[in-house]
Amino acid sequence: MVSRSCANFLDLSSWDLLDFPQTQRALPRVMTVPGIVSELEGDGSSDVNSSTGSHERKIIVANMLPLQAKRDAETGQWCFTWDEDSLLIQLRDGFPSGTEFVYIGSLNADIGASEQEAVSQKLLSEFNCVPTFLPKEIQEKYYRGFCKHHLWPLFHYMLPMFPDHGDRFDRRLWQAYVSANKIFSDRVMEVINPEDDYVWIQDYHLMVLPTFLRKRFNRIKLGFFLHSPFPSSEIYRTLPVRDDILRGLLNCDLIGFHTFDYARHFLSCCSRMLGLDYESKRGHIGLDYFGRTVFIKILPIGIHIGRLESVLNLPSTAAKMKEIQEEFKGKKLILGIDDMDIFKGISLKLIAMEHLFETYWHMRGKVVLIQIVNPARASGKDVEEAKREIYVTSKRINERYGSPGYQPVILIDRLVPRYEKTAYYAMADCCLVNAVRDGMNLVPYKYIICRQGTPGIDKAMGISHDSPRTSMLVVSEFIGCSPSLSGAIRVNPWDVDAVAEAVNLALKMSEAEKRLRHEKHYHYVSTHDVGYWAKSFLQDLERASQDHYNKRCWAIGFGLSFRVLSLSPSFRKLSIDHIVSTYRKTERRAIFLDYDGTLVPESSIVKTPTAEVLSVLKSLCEDPKNTVFIVSGRGWESLGDWLSPCENLGIAAEHGYFIRWSSKKEWETCYSSAEAEWKTMVEPVMRSYMDATDGSTIEFKESALVWHHQDADPDFGSCQAKELLDHLESVLANEPVVVKRGQHIVEVKPQGVSKGLAVEKVIHRMVENGNSPDMVMCIGDDRSDEDMFESILNTVANPDLPMRPEIFACTVGRKPSKAKYFLDDVSDVLKLLEGLGAASSSSKPEYEQESSSSSHTHVAFESII
Repeated sequence: MVSRSCANFLDLSSWDLLDFPQTQRALPRVMTVPGIVSELEGDGSSDVNSSTGSHERKIIVANMLPLQAKRDAETGQWCFTWDEDSLLIQLRDGFPSGTEFVYIGSLNADIGASEQEAVSQKLLSEFNCVPTFLPKEIQEKYYRGFCKHHLWPLFHYMLPMFPDHGDRFDRRLWQAYVSANKIFSDRVMEVINPEDDYVWIQDYHLMVLPTFLRKRFNRIKLGFFLHSPFPSSEIYRTLPVRDDILRGLLNCDLIGFHTFDYARHFLSCCSRMLGLDYESKRGHIGLDYFGRTVFIKILPIGIHIGRLESVLNLPSTAAKMKEIQEEFKGKKLILGIDDMDIFKGISLKLIAMEHLFETYWHMRGKVVLIQIVNPARASGKDVEEAKREIYVTSKRINERYGSPGYQPVILIDRLVPRYEKTAYYAMADCCLVNAVRDGMNLVPYKYIICRQGTPGIDKAMGISHDSPRTSMLVVSEFIGCSPSLSGAIRVNPWDVDAVAEAVNLALKMSEAEKRLRHEKHYHYVSTHDVGYWAKSFLQDLERASQDHYNKRCWAIGFGLSFRVLSLSPSFRKLSIDHIVSTYRKTERRAIFLDYDGTLVPESSIVKTPTAEVLSVLKSLCEDPKNTVFIVSGRGWESLGDWLSPCENLGIAAEHGYFIRWSSKKEWETCYSSAEAEWKTMVEPVMRSYMDATDGSTIEFKESALVWHHQDADPDFGSCQAKELLDHLESVLANEPVVVKRGQHIVEVKPQGVSKGLAVEKVIHRMVENGNSPDMVMCIGDDRSDEDMFESILNTVANPDLPMRPEIFACTVGRKPSKAKYFLDDVSDVLKLLEGLGAASSSSKPEYEQESSSSSHTHVAFESII
């Protein structure tokens, strides 16, 4: 159903999400796009004029703006400066200096309602930033509640199994999350030029924002990047609002992930929960979503090398490096820098060090772990317990393996200045990152760059510029940067013995091997910085959205189930007026109809034709100008029995393997039973896969054997289908059959059996008998019917035909198709056939009489845009 009339998108929801104060005065709008399909009635914003020239901008939407705010003590005015450490600022390095960026997000400051408008104008004019100003209650429930207590733990594989072990789902927090996303969308709409601008949404805080934006601007160029892990489907599907979030993300043109694992989990969720298909394409994965191809891109983020090197060149950094060098002279330094977070694995790291000293006794007194603990980003019982365990473990290690003047573990639990961290990076012999789950973790990248050094720091430290550079990394296999660091020693952080062994291996490795590993890592990190990441993402977004204006759009669905159906511009609804006009002018017509989903609803349990269907078919078949065929995948016995009242009706059963021209004729097939010996080869192979794949079945037809896996596990069934396809193709390489994979099936059938070929046979027979058709109509609803559409379209170009027939290829339902026309459902098909039957019944213009007295049979072309 097309959603056109709601003034507020979420008014359709069953709960009140928008019970919050609105922004007092909107910022100047830029412009709206002409020809948008579904404008919201009552939304006056569509009449706002453009306030800027038409040029491409990058609109970056994130939870927080890349600004630092403080109030001037003397004037009492708010002062703002760029946060140079923010990713949102650093990503600009990937673009020419003249590129315009607009930032939308919240401020890390409490701005009073009376000051908000002035601050908004100041930020827009001086920084090109648009603040969101979430009400306090919504901000608390949205960020502290749903984001931090639901999404963040879930995405890191933590389920609230008990009340004291994570918060259970609370719909009020979800409502606040949606409300906050709606406020963000309002701010985007105030500044966007949807024809030119690219919108890039950052992270899990805004996963339903794409739905709001796609609803308002169907052709918006929209990308999303997830900076956290995406959990496996077994974890994700525990979320009660899982479908709404998936559909929100799928309203983007491009979705980016750090690793293939995260993308694979997302695709698995889309397949299992929404039944969507995807395929690998050139450089990305394409996911088909209602006629739109949603691009899925694996793109690990990088660091800002220039920013890090500038800190490395500071005099304070060199001074700290000399201090560290003197303090730990003759010792091997292992560095860990982690947030105070239950997922960073700090306690596991300490236990691994304890095992190192216990197992490799020669390391005692020679190795020091410097563990810098960044302040916690969130509070809670779990964080307090983790912190207490860290202190207890480090104390135990120091008491057991320490000595006067030597501490094996040095815990730095305070806010460490940037220069001090950089100095530790540069002086550490090994960096140990032991997180049990982390979206990316850029600590190893920073370590590599600092170990490489700069001419300035080399001079300050008295190091020759051509001296060899070394580094060693021991990283958890559960962090996002691990796949990119092929020279690192990867470990399972839960296996503390293996971690201890890896650290020992890293410390005793030869200098030459350390140098080779460092060079490999430095080359990757230096060429894949944050600028490269941002530029690559927006280039892919441009490619993903380049076909927006080559297709027609339908807005369908309510609330958070909204999506856009995108189809060919020539695709239109078939009008009875139009086809009847052509029908009456023609003398020889070929009519091809699918059965299931076309004449009988796919959802119907009773598959026998209704009296209405039989009456319509009889009426068409009684016209001597018509050749009417049912073309179906069903067996010849059932179709022949069900449709026997229609004596002049032709039937092509089992996709054309059996053909009968009327009930008085015999069934024809060009295949003999001797040619079906391949079945004895196929059946045992299929049975072995059926036995191995729970939920799969085999369908036996005279013309084919079909292995179905729609009731099997989606991932395993798909994997088994691919294996079965390869197996059968090798077994049947010299047999006159084709092996075809379809929607949840693998089918083996003789060569030359398809609905398309069946249609060609019928048309060629008509031509041979001197009855060349001047009108061909074909109606079907599924993939197999696409063969028919393609066949009759190719028939137009056949030089053997004495004249070019009028072609009406029509699919049932609005979906991507080779057909030019569509009808909404089975009832529309029957109305159309009734109209044709009425035109055939007599020379009297009965159809006009019916249409004038009964408007329900009148269907006109829809104006889509």
